[in-house]
Amino acid sequence: MSTKPNPPGGERALHLEQFVPYRLNVAGVFASRALARIYGEKFGIGIPEWRVIAQLGEFGRMTSRDIGELSQMHKTKVSRAVAGLDQRGLVARSENRADRRESFVTLTAAGARVYAQIVPLALAFEERWTEGIAADELRTFERVLAVLTERGRLLAGTYHEEGA
Repeated sequence: MSTKPNPPGGERALHLEQFVPYRLNVAGVFASRALARIYGEKFGIGIPEWRVIAQLGEFGRMTSRDIGELSQMHKTKVSRAVAGLDQRGLVARSENRADRRESFVTLTAAGARVYAQIVPLALAFEERWTEGIAADELRTFERVLAVLTERGRLLAGTYHEEGA
């Protein structure tokens, strides 16, 4: 880590290693990679496929649009993941009579079995990842993370540089 003086004019310098959005992203990437090793090696699925399975396992029948919204994945990534899972027999699609442009996606029995096998592994990973952090610290972190997530959601849709 190099330290550089603040820029002229008294402006604050950006130190990426201390920039909260960057640090959250890095932590998320490491968590995703570690989890991907677990379900990739054992079940042959990637991050997008796991996110689809996890959403369907938790919420049941959903549209691809809803899956993308909840998991913050682009619609093409969701579409590819659903198509791959459908080919493997882990999800099934059914017509949405209210909007024929989209379909509903559900886990098949085989998909539900994969979900049931991955959940304990994911929860064990979470325990190992947060090992050594006191319960009250975790509750505080979860509360702060919820606030940052909601603020991020709002800013992503409405943020403009002040004065622009």
